Amino acid sequence: MPTTLLDLFAGIPVADYTVALPWYERLLGSTPTFFPHETEAVWELAQHRYVYIVQQPEHAGHALLTLFVADLDALVAQIATRGLDPAQRETYANGVRKITYRDPDGNEIGFGGAPRHPVADESIVVA
Repeated sequence: MPTTLLDLFAGIPVADYTVALPWYERLLGSTPTFFPHETEAVWELAQHRYVYIVQQPEHAGHALLTLFVADLDALVAQIATRGLDPAQRETYANGVRKITYRDPDGNEIGFGGAPRHPVADESIVVA
């Protein structure tokens, strides 16, 4: 049932919260918005849209998130200044781009962006 009143919480299980927290602070560029308890941190990425990490070793490494952003190139450049490099770069046939980062547990956090104009190469490219 669709609704216009929606808060989204996307969870990422991690094996070691103390290792994951600084990695996600570098990826997201800020300290968490709040801490529900001692092994969970939550970032509000946009109004009513949250990403959180939580220590759950038995589930770590299986998260797959993709966030579509307005300026993918600027975001990737900002993340690079914080010392993180993408694990993978893709351009799909329609020109949509995706940059994937992997945390220490192997969770995949991707950022997507609209095609560059004009789309010069529509082949899939993997770095």
